Amino acid sequence: MLQPVLLIEDDKKIARVVKVYLEEAGYRVLHVEKGKDAVNSAAEQSPLLAILDLKLPDTTGEEVCQELKEIGDFPIIMLTSKSSEEERIAGFALGADDYIVKPFSPRELVYRVRAVLKRMQKGDLDSTEPISFNKGLLIINGRSYEVRRKGVLLNLTPTEFKVLYTLASSPGKVFTREELVERALGYQFEGYERSIDAHVKNIRYKIESDPKNPALILTIYGVGYRFSGEKDV
Repeated sequence: MLQPVLLIEDDKKIARVVKVYLEEAGYRVLHVEKGKDAVNSAAEQSPLLAILDLKLPDTTGEEVCQELKEIGDFPIIMLTSKSSEEERIAGFALGADDYIVKPFSPRELVYRVRAVLKRMQKGDLDSTEPISFNKGLLIINGRSYEVRRKGVLLNLTPTEFKVLYTLASSPGKVFTREELVERALGYQFEGYERSIDAHVKNIRYKIESDPKNPALILTIYGVGYRFSGEKDV
């Protein structure tokens, strides 16, 4: 039996529409309405991916997200009416791989599910060798999707890894937000390039000595971002 997409949504109308679109796209959908049921279902079913509404009747989506991350390494897409950058950053900091604001297009959600699952596939980087920067300060391993800073393994989501890997693969190159969305996330929707800022901010908190004064990922104002680490020979 196929691994299910776990849909955690208490609005029956939204859940019904999303379920239809996902099933038409070839996914098996397991729908629950409460956070407690979501955690139990994830532990029993090992979902392919979770779609998580942040407003649930019995608990907060943020709490459920943390519990799901403890159960398995499957990606999480958050559904929410909260649209500010700080709220998106908070969601990514909890381990979300994507963030979609209500009201949304079910077709766009299906597209994002596909894109997130594609980012989980590690085969496209299997042939790459680990990249070391600044005398071993930062090591990025495309085969294992692991990032180490001073030898310590960092907890990056697949989305964060792809953004970082895209930047670090071309040190010194300036990437626009649109380029990072297309190359690292695999899709482009109007306005979504601003979410790259949230991903970069979250990555900085994990890899930089001083995230507020970054030395590795620099902002090129009005354009995008540049990775400034020195590649070890």
